[in-house]
Amino acid sequence: MSHNFAAPGTSRPTSTPAVPEAGTTVGLGGILAVGIGNALEFYDFLTFSFFSIQIGHSFFPEAQGSHGLLYALATFGVGFAMRPLGGFVIGRLGDRAGRKPAMLLSFSLMGFAILGVVLTPSYARIGIAAPLLLVFFRLVQGFALGGQVGPSTAYLVEAAPPRRRGLYVAVQNCTADLAVLFAGVVGYVLSRQLSPADLDDWGWRLAFLIGVAVVPFGLWMRRNLPETAPPPPKEALAADESRVTVRIVALGLCMLAAGTISGYVLDYLTTYAQDSLKMSVRLAFVATMVVGLFQAGTDLFAGWLADRYGRRPVMLTAVGVQVLLTVPLFFAMNHVASVELAFVAMGVLAVFNALATVPMLVIITESLPRAARSGTLSMMYACAIAVFGGSTQFAVQYLTNASGSTLAPAWYMTLALLVGGTAGLLSRETRPQATGSGSVTPVEGARSGAAPPHQR
Repeated sequence: MSHNFAAPGTSRPTSTPAVPEAGTTVGLGGILAVGIGNALEFYDFLTFSFFSIQIGHSFFPEAQGSHGLLYALATFGVGFAMRPLGGFVIGRLGDRAGRKPAMLLSFSLMGFAILGVVLTPSYARIGIAAPLLLVFFRLVQGFALGGQVGPSTAYLVEAAPPRRRGLYVAVQNCTADLAVLFAGVVGYVLSRQLSPADLDDWGWRLAFLIGVAVVPFGLWMRRNLPETAPPPPKEALAADESRVTVRIVALGLCMLAAGTISGYVLDYLTTYAQDSLKMSVRLAFVATMVVGLFQAGTDLFAGWLADRYGRRPVMLTAVGVQVLLTVPLFFAMNHVASVELAFVAMGVLAVFNALATVPMLVIITESLPRAARSGTLSMMYACAIAVFGGSTQFAVQYLTNASGSTLAPAWYMTLALLVGGTAGLLSRETRPQATGSGSVTPVEGARSGAAPPHQR
């Protein structure tokens, strides 16, 4: 997307007014439809990470030890390369044709890609074609998911009452984290019922097949959604795009990078528990369940807190606690031989990660004018994910191998949080405030160049 960026902290004047919020009323069923679709897409995408060891055995059988895991994690990262393109194409479609068509396209492509992964034979059967096909379907997955977050998050903001936007956007995080939890449950059940050889051979495919089975249901739910953003006139779209400033983009990318790295380090704990903490496969999937449960259980509360006390106070407090606790908790997990302590440490990190990332997403989305919201958010999110999300799990595994230190993921995550926290300090509060008459007004001081909330 080519934005005509204004200088940081300024707004480019235009004779065309920004597009007002559509004001579409969406019931609980509609919000659940967005959330369930989001959960299914993230379940399919992240399951690859959770079964990276088994996938490595299936598609890279000649690679030994940690190298096979690195190849599988590199293939996982390949999916992120297409995220920016998906964000550009599907995100802009969400601005030009409506949020609903964009969400349907993204979901359909994800279903196609995950079915392709399930049906791709192993290296032992078709040789080099197996990893090549795997890479292709990962690219399609990345394209689809790159266009998922922008339209769906914009939809939730536009469907929410002004003073409940934090809670509605938290549905996005909550359903993604429920997908983490469900993936952990599936992995745990499969690891209990199947031998390691069966899990390597075909068991991991069952986990993906569960996601494929619910694709028709998700498409039906999304097809029945009302539209919150009818296609705007071209002049209005261009006017809103001109209101997206360098400041918004830069601060948003830093916050998204921090949230992405910390989130994917937590998702990596399934592999970390097996490779570094030497847990069994079953206990490693319990670790995934712990992270998903604590994050999902905190997300909606984080959205409520952001609506009640403001986006920045909640976000900055949670980031600060994470910075202080991450390295000590990883140290404790590695030096105290206690599975229970490891799970408690993971749960604490998950809670504060949710308290930080929900307000981050809300403040970024609210800073964007409505007509350019889907495309801009998609591109920002996709670029942050492509650069940092796609590389995080490979990077922490490589740093762990190269340094010999099991604290490498903790230091990597802490550095990212410091960058994101600094961006949060420089950001403006976007929470609407109630007046004495009960109406809602925007918080003053949003000098980042975005249109005022009443014009979005």
